[in-house]
Amino acid sequence: MKSHIHTYKLLTLLIAIGLLTSCSAERFVPEGKFLYDGAEVFIVNDTIVQDDATVQTQLEAILRPEPNTKFLGNRPGLTYYYKAQREKSGFLNKWLNKKFGEEPVYLDNVQPLEVEDIIKNRLENMGFFYTEANYETYRDSANKSATLSYSVKLKQPYKLQSYQLDSDSLLIYQPIKSTLGDSPLKKGNRFDLGLMKLERERIDRELKQRGYYNFNSGFLIFEADTNRYDAKKFDLFVRLKKDVPKKSIIPYKIRNVNIYPNYVQGNDTTSQDSVRYADKNFIQSENFFKPKRLDPYILLEEGNLYDPVASRNTSRRLAGIGAYKFVNIDYKEIDTLATDSLGILDANIYLSPLNKRALRAELQAVTKSNNFAGPNLALTFTNRNLFQGGETLNITGKVGYETQFASGENAGLSSITLGLGADLIFPRLLFPVTISKNYFKYDIPKTKISLEGDYLNRSQLYSITSGSATFGYLWNANKYVTHELNPISIQYTKLGSTTDEFNQILEDNPFLQNSFEQQFIAGLTYSFYYSEMASRRTHQFYLNTNLDVAGNTVSLFGQEGDNGKDEFLGLEYAQYAKLDIDVRYHFNFGKEQKIATRFFAGYGLPYGNSEVLPFTKQFFSGGPYSVRAFRTRSLGPGTFPLNSEDDREDTFFDQSGNVRLEANIEYRYPIFGVVKGAVFADAGNVWNTNNDETSLPGGEFSSSFINELGIGVGTGVRVDIQGFVIRLDYAVPIHTPFKPEGERYGFEIDNSVLNFAIGYPF
Repeated sequence: MKSHIHTYKLLTLLIAIGLLTSCSAERFVPEGKFLYDGAEVFIVNDTIVQDDATVQTQLEAILRPEPNTKFLGNRPGLTYYYKAQREKSGFLNKWLNKKFGEEPVYLDNVQPLEVEDIIKNRLENMGFFYTEANYETYRDSANKSATLSYSVKLKQPYKLQSYQLDSDSLLIYQPIKSTLGDSPLKKGNRFDLGLMKLERERIDRELKQRGYYNFNSGFLIFEADTNRYDAKKFDLFVRLKKDVPKKSIIPYKIRNVNIYPNYVQGNDTTSQDSVRYADKNFIQSENFFKPKRLDPYILLEEGNLYDPVASRNTSRRLAGIGAYKFVNIDYKEIDTLATDSLGILDANIYLSPLNKRALRAELQAVTKSNNFAGPNLALTFTNRNLFQGGETLNITGKVGYETQFASGENAGLSSITLGLGADLIFPRLLFPVTISKNYFKYDIPKTKISLEGDYLNRSQLYSITSGSATFGYLWNANKYVTHELNPISIQYTKLGSTTDEFNQILEDNPFLQNSFEQQFIAGLTYSFYYSEMASRRTHQFYLNTNLDVAGNTVSLFGQEGDNGKDEFLGLEYAQYAKLDIDVRYHFNFGKEQKIATRFFAGYGLPYGNSEVLPFTKQFFSGGPYSVRAFRTRSLGPGTFPLNSEDDREDTFFDQSGNVRLEANIEYRYPIFGVVKGAVFADAGNVWNTNNDETSLPGGEFSSSFINELGIGVGTGVRVDIQGFVIRLDYAVPIHTPFKPEGERYGFEIDNSVLNFAIGYPF
């Protein structure tokens, strides 16, 4: 623990030095200059404006220039710049300036009259004509900084009275007219050029979905007429511009669909064989991908009108196979066959395959809460397009060695892990009933078959052999929703040689002994994912639920064994139902700032043949992705006490339970460049509902669970390089549930934890 305290002190010292070197940028500001500290916009209404807050936000977004970046009230980037300009700046200052420096933004760099014109122009685009705008400058001589204040007086905006098509005899006007019912332009809307631009893009999308391949939103023009009204109202008309190219106002039909399943740029495709299947041409020099297997991914059909939605869906489905690195759909116009009312296209689909075979090595350095540490090596061999139908075979072998670097009676314990697993993924649905390729519009489900075997030998305790097999499906319902269903999920664990010490541990802990007894698990698992985290929304939501049910089917064939428990094929099987839910909400505000929250709840119900959940199915709490002020798996169950904190660190077995509750909140903010910061608070624990107070006193879930949460606070630094995140979080417990009552609260720096992890915690 002392090493963590020393690490924390070192980090604190480094941060303090960094802040000291980055403060007081004002002392470098030249005489007579003022640093620009930003501007504000104040709106004065002539009449009531319902959405003036939105108007103000849009105006603030166009203020220029941006002031220098601040962190904790200082301008580190500006300080680095100033120091690098000195005659003897030194290597460090030059390097800091190159990486994080910012040139100063002075009041002289601001052109307020130009900003006023931009504000007026933006307001006219929003329907506020004849706007008055003025600015004032506020200088702070002590801090050598200045701010601007723009005062804007809004006039009553013009409101839409009617919106219609100004049409003529061209055939394209009929489909345009049929789309106006879905227009966002409604009576009473304020004049808004931005909304009109969106309307042009909407009409363009609608026409393209009806085959108008060459149409462009720029061919549409709006005209506003205020002559009919005394008040500030207007009629809006939309029409085509003059001299629009003829080919842009006719729909296009697909003549041929040509697929190149093994396309290599630069290779001659004219000499390759062409196979006709399902009214499509599959052109390849060898049978690289069977046409029968590739056809279900292609939604383009000969004789259909051009449809960009079908084109995008086809491209996404083909990319989802996992056999191709590039998917390119190219349309070629056939001018000789075009008429005055119809154009002709050939659709060419070029598919560039990934390397058929690949080998990936992964080396990890593992550390655990019980002071075990050591290297793990995993080798994965991948064979793509195994049966010429997009199948992928992954074979993974892994080996790991860990030893316990701790004082006490457990020092010197070691662990050896060996494993071999294989995944066979079919990019289609293996199901007794044939399902139409048009049933799954967004994505075609994949079928995954997995087999895995593992051997674990823990010195002076036991060896264990385990195997698992799953058969299931995974698919994306849309861009946000993913399903994973495994109707067959089987696990078998066999406890091998055990030592007298381990047998004594089991004898002293009946709860742990029961969790090791049932070695056969057969059931069903289902996972549901909803994620908006990849979007740029202000409010982002994430939901993951997992259902795991075991033992119901095999119970139909079970027979009572010698110990009174039912068995299947001579194996005692587990029966339980387990459900968990993970909900996250991110609120994005400011520049790269967000509030990230998470709530997790899980419950496992053993029944029938089981008194407790199998050990591998139980919940745990603590660690870099959980309650960060406590080591991995070191919380719980409940207030279960150990003799000392050292015992909790050195114990060989993790604390677990069949109930888990956790809540997290984190404020994330930019520091400079790729370096981000965070301040967070975590709370959580695990409990048991069928508890043995003799072996695990205090571990039972009760109505006082709130008072049994492990709570911690902390701060973190992250390096985020295009989504690859290296994270360092320092956390301190403020409520330790396994301590005696009256001693649980306190800011325990002596028990602080430094977490190193990859990726964000939630």
